[in-house]
Amino acid sequence: MIDKLEYFITLAKEHSFSRAAEICGVTQPTLSAGVKQLEAALGVLLVNRTSRFHGLTSEGERVLEWAKRIVADARAMRQEVRALKEGLSGQLKIAAIPTALGIVSALTTPYRDKHPGVRFTILSKSSSEILSMLDNLEIDAGLTYLDNEPLRRVRMVPLCSERYRLLTFAANPLGDRSRVTWAEVGRIPLCLLTPDMQNRRIVDRLIRDAGGEPAPTLESNSIISLLAHVKTGRWATILPDKLAVTLGVSAPLRSIPIVEPEAVHEIGLVVPHREPAIPQVAALVLEAGKVALNPSAEDL
Repeated sequence: MIDKLEYFITLAKEHSFSRAAEICGVTQPTLSAGVKQLEAALGVLLVNRTSRFHGLTSEGERVLEWAKRIVADARAMRQEVRALKEGLSGQLKIAAIPTALGIVSALTTPYRDKHPGVRFTILSKSSSEILSMLDNLEIDAGLTYLDNEPLRRVRMVPLCSERYRLLTFAANPLGDRSRVTWAEVGRIPLCLLTPDMQNRRIVDRLIRDAGGEPAPTLESNSIISLLAHVKTGRWATILPDKLAVTLGVSAPLRSIPIVEPEAVHEIGLVVPHREPAIPQVAALVLEAGKVALNPSAEDL
C-alpha cells in the first residue's frame, strides 16, 4: 500500500504518468496499475484521466493529504527503527534560499561530527519551492525567512538576523561611503536576484518604501553570477551581511551597510510539523537550537 501511495503523491505533483513513473523508478503501466489498485481499495476515483492525467478528483485531493501523512510516518518509522539499531545514517536533504546558503555549514558541520553516517544533499531553492518540497516529502528541512511571508504547517527554529549591504566597487557611485540609504541605492545600476526569490521581493519593497522604483539592469537566480558581474566594476548588488562575509569581500570591492531604515529579517530552519519527527530531522533541529542560542551565530 505504501508504494501505491508514493506513486499517487508523485503523480499529483508531476501531473504526468510518464514523469511520475520515471521518478518512482517503475514502468508507466506499473504506476498506472498501482493508482488503479489504490482507487479500488478506497472505492473512489482519485484521478481524472483519459489516456493522460487531467487532475485529481475532490476525493483525490483529500486522499492526497492523508497519503502524505501516511508515507511520511512510514518513512519516519523505518528510519527510527534503523537508527535504534545502527545509529543515524542515510541521507538528509536540505533546501536553502540562496542568501542563506552560507550558514548551512553551521548546522551540517557539528551534525556530521556527531553522526558521521549521515550524508547531506544541499539544494538552492526559492522560499516557495522550499515549502512545496517540504509538503511533497522531497526534502527533510529548509532554511528560509521566518518573518516576511506566511509559513504553513512547519516547525520553525530561528538561526540569525539578516541585514543588508551594498556590494560595489570603491570607484563606483556610493563606493566611497561608510553607509548608504535605501533611497540612494535605488538610484544606481543594480543587479539583483530574480523576482521569484523572497530576498528580491524584500529589496524591492524597501526601495519602494524609500520613494524609488526597482529597475535592475540584470537579474539572476545565482549569487555567484551577481558577484561575478559586480567584480567587473560595472554593477552593484545588495546582499545580506553574513553572505558578504562568507563570500570574502575584499578590495577593490566594498561592502557598505544600508541604513534609513535599517531593515532586519529573520532566517531560520523549517521542518515539517510532525510528531514523532524523523530521527535525522530531530537531530538537525537540536543543532539548529544550539546555533540560535549561541551568541557567536551573529558572526557567521
